Amino acid sequence: MKHLLLSAILALATALPGTVQAQNTPAKQLFGAHDDGSRQRGRSHGSYARGCLAGGEELAETGPTWQAMRLSRNRNWGHPRTVDFIQRLSRDADRIGWNGLYIGDISQPRGGPMLSGHRSHQIGLDVDIWMRPAMNLNLSRNRRENISSISMRRAGGAYVNDNWTPEHHAIIRAAAQDPEVARIFVFPGAKVQMCNDETGDRSWLRKVRPWWGHHYHFHVRLRCQRGSRNCENQDAPPRGDGCADAQTWVDNILNPPPPQPRAPNAPAPRRRGELILADLPQQCSGVLESR
Repeated sequence: MKHLLLSAILALATALPGTVQAQNTPAKQLFGAHDDGSRQRGRSHGSYARGCLAGGEELAETGPTWQAMRLSRNRNWGHPRTVDFIQRLSRDADRIGWNGLYIGDISQPRGGPMLSGHRSHQIGLDVDIWMRPAMNLNLSRNRRENISSISMRRAGGAYVNDNWTPEHHAIIRAAAQDPEVARIFVFPGAKVQMCNDETGDRSWLRKVRPWWGHHYHFHVRLRCQRGSRNCENQDAPPRGDGCADAQTWVDNILNPPPPQPRAPNAPAPRRRGELILADLPQQCSGVLESR
């Protein structure tokens, strides 16, 4: 356990799941208190932003073609198939001219809401891959805490900058062509650049979705894996290569549309509350209880 307080909360919540304390404790504290995966078969329960991970597998901190970054976060855990995917893609990166990949957040050991950062990454099927080429795979733990990735955007994300290379295009294409990948999130300018540069098969572009941020890393999302009956896939991307939609994003960055007036009687937007254990699939209680 990371902290005595979290350990005490976790013991109470898992031993007495019906107590007021267990019901009201933010789920991020319960899942953030675990340092290792559950002793269960690898299963994803729930959705990418509301779920947990059974039988999480730790990505080795260093491999022949990858390094896990920010090790103090202990977020280099995923579904076993996610770990396989990372190793597979990192070999592709080695072949295109990088030595491999720098891997950012995957999930916590048992998934679930994180103490800080992402709303997704809860079921072990999301992985952030740095845009910085992994030319040095001998970084120390301290160096991995302090080195940063490299931004690829300019003009607020409307265009790529001079750090963007054909190798970035190639590694994202390789990830998108993997049959287990459901989506890849990148900033809008990168999607448009790839649309403009691709001269061969364009079907993979459908999986590459523009989203705010994602200029220091690209975010790969795998589909639910066989055996995870309680896992909820996201709806498939719209048909087509998505290039026109990405261009609309870019146009709106360069020439923002006027803000829409709020209706006089519209209710005030509700603040998003903290997820508690009762908000997650019931299997997540078993994931927490597993030793």
